[in-house]
Formats: sequence, C-alpha cells, structure tokens
Amino acid sequence: MHGMKYSIWIEAEQWAEGEWSIYDDNTDAIITFEDGSRWGASFFTYKNIQKLVAKNQQTGEYLQGKYFWGSDMVLVDECSRKRIEEVVEHLIRIGDFETIFKNYSSRKGDYRGQYKVDQSSNILEKRP
Repeated sequence: MHGMKYSIWIEAEQWAEGEWSIYDDNTDAIITFEDGSRWGASFFTYKNIQKLVAKNQQTGEYLQGKYFWGSDMVLVDECSRKRIEEVVEHLIRIGDFETIFKNYSSRKGDYRGQYKVDQSSNILEKRP
C-alpha cells in the first residue's frame, strides 16, 4: 500500500446539496489503489455518534443506546474530504490501513449491495 497511488470515493459527495454536514454525519469511503484493490471504511463524527446514541435511547435500539458499533468504523472530528484524505494517508504511513479498512477487492465491485463499478470507467454507481 505504501507508495502506491490511490483515489478516494466518498459516498456523501453523491448526496444532494445540503444533505452532508461534515461535523455531524457519517459516510462510507472506498479507496481504490493503482493495483486495482479496493478498501472501504465508514467515517463517523464524534457528534454524530452522540446523536445516534441519543436516538437509540429513545427508540430502544442497541439496548436503549447502551452500546453502538459499526463495521470498519473510523471516528473523526469532521467527515470532510480533507479530513478523510488526511486520515487515509496517515493510516497508510503508519501501517494500520489494512487493519482498519475492509478489503472489497474480492467482492467484484459489489459494495454492501448498494453500489456497482462501471468496469469501463472504474467509477462507482449507486444501484437503482
């Protein structure tokens, strides 16, 4: 991973204008390396976790908010492109990237069932 070029796709950048709050939100990110491997994680802001816990206390989910978990979760102060890029670069540099991100390469472009890769352009598209 270290030294390889990569691109970052951020789900929230596909949302309608005004739907993404970088200080109180969560979004998936998929990192595609020049060797074709794809890795994903979900970025949550600290504020968003607090909001989700409060909601779960009201709805009864997660034992009335007594716990919370998310697959491949990365907690950040803001979930902006700048911060996600910074975190990805840091995790690659210190060698923790493959521990935190999930390898989607073997899934042949099917990410959590929501997205598909257009093989001709190598761009993710939301499934209908």
